[in-house]
Amino acid sequence: MKILWYLTAPDGPFPWEPEGRWKTDFRHLQQLASTIDQLGYYGALLGTGLGDEVLTVSSAMIGTTKRMRFLAAIHPGLLSPVKLAQIALTQDRFSGGRMLFNVVNGNDTVLPVFGVNYGHDERYDFSFEYWDAFRRFYTGQRDGYDGRYIKLAPAPPEYGLGRRGVREAPLRTIQEGGVPLWGAGTSDVGVAHSVKLLDTYLSFANTPPLLGEKFRKVGVEAAKIGRTLDYGTRLQIIVRETEEEAWDYAQWLIDRTHIDYARQSIEMQLPRGETLDSYRSPDPQVEANLASVRAGRLPRAKDLEIYPNVWVGPSLFGFNILSPLAGTALVGSAENVAARLREFEAQGCGSFILSGFPLIGEAHRFADLVFPLLDLDHGFDVPRFGKRAPLSVAAE
Repeated sequence: MKILWYLTAPDGPFPWEPEGRWKTDFRHLQQLASTIDQLGYYGALLGTGLGDEVLTVSSAMIGTTKRMRFLAAIHPGLLSPVKLAQIALTQDRFSGGRMLFNVVNGNDTVLPVFGVNYGHDERYDFSFEYWDAFRRFYTGQRDGYDGRYIKLAPAPPEYGLGRRGVREAPLRTIQEGGVPLWGAGTSDVGVAHSVKLLDTYLSFANTPPLLGEKFRKVGVEAAKIGRTLDYGTRLQIIVRETEEEAWDYAQWLIDRTHIDYARQSIEMQLPRGETLDSYRSPDPQVEANLASVRAGRLPRAKDLEIYPNVWVGPSLFGFNILSPLAGTALVGSAENVAARLREFEAQGCGSFILSGFPLIGEAHRFADLVFPLLDLDHGFDVPRFGKRAPLSVAAE
């Protein structure tokens, strides 16, 4: 199992609300990266958007860290694939091969802001060419690229020659086969793109059985073209010494979340043409939670548990009352959180991108309480801070 953390602003105890958000400046990010590195996390996700630029952040954090990997979220098309490969080769050279890229194909509202104007299905065709050209250049090919979307001229013979004809040594490939690509895609074209391109297929979390079912379907498609993938998911974490403490903290977060945040999140998930007042969920518990919001109050924390320890309460990434998405969390004692992670692992999930807020404090807590209960595969010896015994059968 590989455990990654989150290395992106903002931070704070409940940063989805203005009063719960801290200033996350350069020094704070340095401290966060150093914490992730020293605690022995496999790496961290650097999320994309209109905030801090991820390649700038990862470059700035290389000197602060020694072994963690940087999973940088990249929209294809914002840089030439050759320029991105040049940056990746440089970052890998400076870091010792610690770069990973999270392929983000965006959506119809975000990408036009950056000047990328392809429709849904066409974005995946463009993305495949982009990353194919990127990998070729990273691995030393300089013969150009002649695709439908990507047109690259071959590097001229004199490329790299100094004034007296002494050829500069090319940037050496650090990661054999190129920078590993992680990413997602749920539509038919998204899955087809994923199985051709990715090394690790990601999905927002759901219940372990439903996530495992999704991974198996993707695996079938990958097998049709002779490929196998690794699988990963994204989860928020509320872990405490006891189950009661964890759920008390989840309720504390509910009590500090404005009803408008729940309404906005629900409206973003509603089927086209529906409103909060008109929509009725076939799930009785979801409908009861929606009724609470319609009445102007938030559900109790335990009412948002959709599976043992799996929670759809508020987070920086949404308040997904209708169905689990980016904000899905694990809530519970260390033993039960570890048990759920093992259950996800049994369903094929090998990598977990986690976050709990505040990021530094919760990274320490998770490493202290849960790392000793997991069989970690980070490529180095992970320090053991806690004194817990291996996961018990009862916790499973």
